[in-house]
Amino acid sequence: MNSPFDQSIPNLPQLGLPKVVIVGAGFAGLKLARSLRNKPFQVILLDKNNYHQFQPLFYQVATAGLEPSAISFPLRKIFHNTKNVSFRMAEVLQVDKDRKKLFTDIGFIEYDYLVLAMGADTNYFGSKNIENFSSPMKTVSEALYIRNKIISNYERAINIERMEDRKSLMNVVIVGGGPTGVELAGAMAELRNNVFPKDYPELSFKNMKVVLIEAGPSLLGAMSLEAQQKALDYLVQLGVEVYLGTRVLDYDGHEVSLEGKDPIQTQTLLWAAGIKPNRIDGLSPDQYSGNGRLFVDEFNQLKDAEGIFVLGDQCLMPTGNFPKGHPQVAQVAIQQAKNLAQNLNKLTSGKAIVPFTYKDLGSMATVGRKRAVVDLPFLKFQGALAWLTWLFVHLMAILGVKNKLFIFLDWSWNYLSFDPSLRLLIKPKYVRASERKELIEEKSGV
Repeated sequence: MNSPFDQSIPNLPQLGLPKVVIVGAGFAGLKLARSLRNKPFQVILLDKNNYHQFQPLFYQVATAGLEPSAISFPLRKIFHNTKNVSFRMAEVLQVDKDRKKLFTDIGFIEYDYLVLAMGADTNYFGSKNIENFSSPMKTVSEALYIRNKIISNYERAINIERMEDRKSLMNVVIVGGGPTGVELAGAMAELRNNVFPKDYPELSFKNMKVVLIEAGPSLLGAMSLEAQQKALDYLVQLGVEVYLGTRVLDYDGHEVSLEGKDPIQTQTLLWAAGIKPNRIDGLSPDQYSGNGRLFVDEFNQLKDAEGIFVLGDQCLMPTGNFPKGHPQVAQVAIQQAKNLAQNLNKLTSGKAIVPFTYKDLGSMATVGRKRAVVDLPFLKFQGALAWLTWLFVHLMAILGVKNKLFIFLDWSWNYLSFDPSLRLLIKPKYVRASERKELIEEKSGV
């Protein structure tokens, strides 16, 4: 294999310990790295960002409920005073499993154990138009982009005289009836009902549609029938138009084409309809399943690849209870990482390793203020108690005392005032004065 780099990653410490290289600092990768702190391994954690992102709360950043920094945590800070863990910000390119080398955009690294925990990206199911014109929400930056886009649309709409011309700017269409889509639809409806009319009194928000589209027969397909029906009831109460059993055929940036229904005018299509695992070069086609996940055994070891393990959304482990693989949720990733950490310790001491067994701790989704659904293995409940449970579980899962405090204060203020104060239009691009002058002259026809 021809290497894209001829030198190794510089300035890595040489500890003389078995080298564990972890790709991805999501729930699985970070849990594994933290579990191996001060253990007899040299751990190198790689990620394209230098922070961990708490994905379940992306939708709150997108709807101005939380700041991006509240759900992001610097990786280097986590491993202060941890001599056996190093972090490098890098993008992984390919792996040579025969020579046990991993190639990145900053050089190559040799490993004893390689752990792929690269997660998944948005799945557009082959539609290039939807990929080009819709807005995904798989990263903090994408969530912030959605926030900017929504606020920018209303700032533009207020300067348009005819109501008909404003509709495509004001309507919001969300595709995907899983937890992300349901939570996003509920948050958008609450903004429409309670917040935007105060910000933009000149606009009539009776004309603004919030539409949730799901191709399947129900919302929250992995949850109980009670949770599915209650979530639907909550959304209807909030004024969300829910289309079940409806496929999106196309989107051109202004109009969503639907199967069997009239098209919807919108310049904001939020895509939460599916995920596809991230891939890495250097692996053979027979190691991949049809949906792009990598085949692993009951110990999370990659098929026909000694010393390579795969965790979370990226792996497929067919078992008796999960013949099509485990659900692609955070709890699976965290539990797999914990089991692998124990097995790596057992391997170095010559003990028998333990197969992974998933323990379902339940699932939950919030649809808005005092509206949520919770399915636990022993109990199912909805309403205000479910909402408080959702708040507590997510608050405890956030990294860092400061982040927990900030989120608690934001949630408390939003509950008491029903008026989140983070509706800021922050444009990331800096335009020099000379460029601004050129833009003004171009628009004015000078």
